[in-house]
Amino acid sequence: MDNPGAVPILQGMDNDLIIVGGGLNGPALALAAAQAGFSVTIIDALAAETRKKRDFDGRAYALALTSVRLLRGIGIWADIADHAQPMLEIKVTDGRAGEGPSPWMMHFDHAEIEEGPMGYLVEDRHLRRAFLDHMAREGNITHLAEETVTTQAVNPKGVSVTLASGTTVRGRVLIGCDGRRSGVAERAEIKRTGWGYDQTAVVCAVKHERPHDGIAHQFFMPGGPLAILPLTGDRSSIVWSEDATKAAAMMALDDAGFLAALRPAFGSFLGDISLVGQRFSYPLGLTLANSFVADRVALVGDAAHGVHPIAGQGLNAGLRDVAALAQVLAEARARGEDIGSTQALARYQQWRRFDTAALALATDTFNRLFSNDNPLLRAARDVGMGLINKAPALRRSFIREAAGLTGDLPTLMKG
Repeated sequence: MDNPGAVPILQGMDNDLIIVGGGLNGPALALAAAQAGFSVTIIDALAAETRKKRDFDGRAYALALTSVRLLRGIGIWADIADHAQPMLEIKVTDGRAGEGPSPWMMHFDHAEIEEGPMGYLVEDRHLRRAFLDHMAREGNITHLAEETVTTQAVNPKGVSVTLASGTTVRGRVLIGCDGRRSGVAERAEIKRTGWGYDQTAVVCAVKHERPHDGIAHQFFMPGGPLAILPLTGDRSSIVWSEDATKAAAMMALDDAGFLAALRPAFGSFLGDISLVGQRFSYPLGLTLANSFVADRVALVGDAAHGVHPIAGQGLNAGLRDVAALAQVLAEARARGEDIGSTQALARYQQWRRFDTAALALATDTFNRLFSNDNPLLRAARDVGMGLINKAPALRRSFIREAAGLTGDLPTLMKG
């Protein structure tokens, strides 16, 4: 006889992966795993209609060349390629707003490597829509929108989560793609190490009179770096890291007042600028999970490591997690192993933890070195940039790093 009070169970133990988080890393992992033959349930706190908004809201991402390879490998790049702006050059300068950049600089040109553009800029709306459309067509993926996890439990053979709706989902591995305040990590009792920078990132997009020619600019100022990243058309994405108090004051301004504050830092090299879309802000800090794995649990992206956006590598590091974890799980299955075993998940941690710790250290060091007005440090960093710019081998290594071509690449990122 049916039990009317029974809790529905989705896919039972045939559900290989349970992914919590429907942002960008979660859908990327869901597609990579599903195409490798795993059954996946992805739990997303937002409605699909919310994530598929068609209006440009000002958000965009710098995707390294290897991240583009991953997106091509899981089949979504064809949907967004026409909306992607190649990043052909990067210019890094130092100075103060209104005074222009220092004559010392670093200039990276994609022509110095054989693989092509260092990366692409893609608007958030195009990327999210492509993920949702492909997940909807993938038979191995169950997408649960507007759902949140309330509890999780692990046993020797699997893991289960209970949702706010009362539904129970069971699987073999639980993966947290749920951000810096990961509930998956917290419920698995994984502690975090980190600190704030007393900085806030102000994110928006501008339209300008002159073409950007595919050149990205990173302008280091005492309060933090200003990144000007080329979008399709005569538009650029802005990521402005500034003292938290000043950033709050800028966010409180109307559009005209904000543009008046931005123009001295932005400069006039692209002509007059106007805002496109909305403005966003978020506090900056460093946070690292003390472990990327627990019993039948793995963390991906910001749930494992949140770094300063100074090098634009946050999403790229998360996508490298995605490619590595998908490969580790597929190889474990091919060997006949339990994909949720301690040994299998330890391989993922071993692969990714050193790289992400090194990235966190590098971004932390660069931010502390450049986000100040100490005259001795300014002189040292300007001379250092000039020396790097005159050393072809060193300059080329920086270009390859920006393109994501260094380190032990997962198969999906090898092209």
